[in-house]
Amino acid sequence: MKKIAMYLIMILVAFILVRCNQNDKYTNLKIDIGESINFSDEEINKAVDCLKSNFDFEACTLTKIYYDEKKSNNAVKDYLQFGKGLENKVKAENVIVLFSDFDVDGSGKNPVLEPNSTYTDYNWVLTRDDKSKNWKIVEWGY
Repeated sequence: MKKIAMYLIMILVAFILVRCNQNDKYTNLKIDIGESINFSDEEINKAVDCLKSNFDFEACTLTKIYYDEKKSNNAVKDYLQFGKGLENKVKAENVIVLFSDFDVDGSGKNPVLEPNSTYTDYNWVLTRDDKSKNWKIVEWGY
């Protein structure tokens, strides 16, 4: 019985440590949502949360996420005219483009990105079915 209790305690401690480490992942992350007439702060923050929870580039650290309405509007226009938005017939009110900066470490574990480099103004296109639905990332890159 003592062994079972000890194993349960060890599992609990491991879970807590992993959970704390995940929260530390974004300790130094800068977020700037700016001002918007298209979206509420809550809508933009939900898009930011979606990006944070889905950013999984190996050997990379997300350092900044921001929303610039003018840049976003231009990118949304392109997405709707030339991208998958044209195919999907998504409405502009259900598309947001966030921008990010991230660092690539020197490990070489990411075969696509340049080691020891910083990528800035990286685009993330997020869509939703309507205002009551969650954002999802549908495209990313430059």
